[in-house]
Amino acid sequence: MKSKEKLISAFDKGLHVCVGLDSDINKIPKHLLAFDDPVFEFNKAIIEATKDFSAAYKLNFAFYESEGIGGLSAMEKTLKYIPENIFTIADAKRGDIGNSSAMYAKSVFEHFGFDSVTLHPLMGGDSLSPFFEYEDKVHFILALTSNPGSADFEKLKLSNKKYLFQEVIKKTNDWNENVNLGIVFGATNSDELRENIDSFEDLFVLLPGVGAQGGSLEEIVKIFSEKKSRNFLVNISRALIYAGSDKYFSQACRDKLIDYNEIIYKFL
Repeated sequence: MKSKEKLISAFDKGLHVCVGLDSDINKIPKHLLAFDDPVFEFNKAIIEATKDFSAAYKLNFAFYESEGIGGLSAMEKTLKYIPENIFTIADAKRGDIGNSSAMYAKSVFEHFGFDSVTLHPLMGGDSLSPFFEYEDKVHFILALTSNPGSADFEKLKLSNKKYLFQEVIKKTNDWNENVNLGIVFGATNSDELRENIDSFEDLFVLLPGVGAQGGSLEEIVKIFSEKKSRNFLVNISRALIYAGSDKYFSQACRDKLIDYNEIIYKFL
């Protein structure tokens, strides 16, 4: 199954929650520290408990790169454990000059085998084109992120009276010849989401910020429901994977994910 087809298949099933495996060895249950690879054991348990209820899994590279070779090994093993039919996201936020981007793309798609990646657009189209050459993959371009500092640049008003993030959305639409591009749009920006959703056209939308960052799942889903759009993926990390801290942590994560799904079903 091609990467885009995995995502569409999840949407067809009514699944829109992406489980963010931002797994921190300092936060996982202590009994897992007895294993040779505690982070992988944690991820494996979370995946096993949630695979029937998750639209996707997102791995933030920072949590794995920070542990060196061992961390990258845990990421590789985690990817192999995720069922083949479930969509995966490399939250790597790449974007560099051509040759470097080509190597980043090779790493994400050929070595690790992710279905998609997050990308920085500020160096322009030539910095992203090596990723776009992987036409069977999905590419999420940062438009308006969920952090407070997004106002520093993403909400700057340009000479044409448009905000920078709006120009990123427009440009992403221009690049979307293969209908495999998406944007990252923070769930903490519900007003901007409502005001700009009509400009998303065929783009997939990855929405971080629900849970620990304060974004409202109900409000986000309602906005997409009003537009009769199912093209959205809500990433939830800490509020899911750390829902429990004892030996039943994976069951707590599963129960929380089911609760989130039930909220979504009310609107779709």
